[in-house]
Amino acid sequence: MPYLPHSEQDIKAMLAEIGLKDIEDLWDSIPEHIRLRSRVELPDPVTDPELERELGKMAGENKCLNNSVCFLGGGYYHHYIPRAIDYLVAKGEFATAYTPYQPEVSQGTLQAIFEFQTMICELTGMEVSNASMYDGASATAEAVLMAARIRQKNGTGPILVSKALHPHYQRVIETYLRHSGRRIITLEYTKEGFTSLEQIKENIKGALCIVVGQPNYFGAIEPLNEIQTLIDPQQTAFIVAVPEALSLGLLKPPGEFASDIVCGEGMSLGIPPSFGGPGLGFFTARQRDVRRMPGRIAGETTDKDGRTAFVLTLATREQHIRRARATSNICTNQGLMSLCATIYLSLLGKKGFTRLARLNLSKAEYLKTRLKASACVDLTFSAPTFNEFIVDLGTDPKPVLERLSEQGILAGIPLAHHYPELDRHILVTATEMVTKDDMDQYVDKLTEACKTH
Repeated sequence: MPYLPHSEQDIKAMLAEIGLKDIEDLWDSIPEHIRLRSRVELPDPVTDPELERELGKMAGENKCLNNSVCFLGGGYYHHYIPRAIDYLVAKGEFATAYTPYQPEVSQGTLQAIFEFQTMICELTGMEVSNASMYDGASATAEAVLMAARIRQKNGTGPILVSKALHPHYQRVIETYLRHSGRRIITLEYTKEGFTSLEQIKENIKGALCIVVGQPNYFGAIEPLNEIQTLIDPQQTAFIVAVPEALSLGLLKPPGEFASDIVCGEGMSLGIPPSFGGPGLGFFTARQRDVRRMPGRIAGETTDKDGRTAFVLTLATREQHIRRARATSNICTNQGLMSLCATIYLSLLGKKGFTRLARLNLSKAEYLKTRLKASACVDLTFSAPTFNEFIVDLGTDPKPVLERLSEQGILAGIPLAHHYPELDRHILVTATEMVTKDDMDQYVDKLTEACKTH
């Protein structure tokens, strides 16, 4: 942020412009009894190098990805981000990547959105994509609302939500529907880590929609082909939520399993985890339901001279159409985040994206093999996984995780908060950012910590 000092002459000119005589006149609306009249006790000024050194010292006390080995996942993953992304997203052509109220003059923004939509459709195997949502949780909740629109004849049916779906996604769905009068039925998970097919059979008749994660929160790859056969597509909408976009580089696209909506979190596509955001919610559906989608859609056409041009094809926010007919009141797309994802996917290409997905799978399988050989921990579920899985420590995870954190290892996510029955368990993730030595050291130190506690 630039430092722009004002001279006394500048201040007088600005006050005169708004009809005031003194700066004190600016505070007339603030009651006298809550104004601070004494001087603020601030430390003496220091030089820039001294200030930077002090701030660096404070920042060094944080546990972050730069000074730790990360085995955290659960919807936000530590992946390598090509340096080119930071440079390209900062270009002036994208500086106003916001809601294009005058879309025809935003050709660069619209083209980036169009390319993003195209790539997301290719990854998910779906027919249409919007220009993005806030994050995976809000995208999934919006998917449930859309299901009510595309299955209006069954609008009073219950909503089936897998207990193995990301807990944050579950909570946001509940928040969206809290005052809707709709009933949510939670589907239990099996001892293998899948959503229970038996519970689906028991509750699917008359259901408005069913929501499952792929992979689910336990890292398990759900049998979408079997779930698909249990659903009456004329009655119940099938929603698949993908918390780890990189898995789409290896797993069969959810669109091949008769899903009506595929949504999820795209943070893995060139966006840093930061402190849990911002994320990138992607949202795809079938062409037949395009007018019931939330968000906006950019399209490609030609102008009067036959040149390629991009347009805002659909905009379903209440500001653009009659409020009663709006499909969502989300105010903007994650323009900068979707641009990051578009550049990321372009840099990797189809082959690179698949190779990276395979690398994540192989890393996770190696770590699972090492942990299986350990006498102190167990793998909780037998379901196939992508790059994360559940580990039973056999003890309270808190002191174990704290001990490894002190040694520079972010060892996993404890599950007791969302799953009280898994009070000894942690969710462990292995991406391309951990090496073989990192994983070997992790297993040794985890084993040692579990023995101690």
